[in-house]
Amino acid sequence: MSLSLEDLNDRIAARADVTDGSSYTAELISKGIEKCAQKLGEEAVETVIAATARDHKGTVGESADLLYHLLVLLKAADVPLAEVMAELESRTAQSGLEEKAGRAKR
Repeated sequence: MSLSLEDLNDRIAARADVTDGSSYTAELISKGIEKCAQKLGEEAVETVIAATARDHKGTVGESADLLYHLLVLLKAADVPLAEVMAELESRTAQSGLEEKAGRAKR
């Protein structure tokens, strides 16, 4: 079985509205966007630390946490994953350097 970002996003959406106390996702979202953003930041730092330590297993685990918390933040911010993916897709029409230069002019 291969889990896609869309699959994970769907699971997060399904768990976001659970009210019986069994969903970490629902609990996190209920604490507000600031808490979701804080958790994303923590996971980003932990991912960087694991990667710079050349800790392969740690980088894998922290990257999984980072992706999960990013999707939770997007849910809390009411930003559809499809919009983020469309933005990424539009950026692949040119080189990364060209795309970055174009953003600086906006």
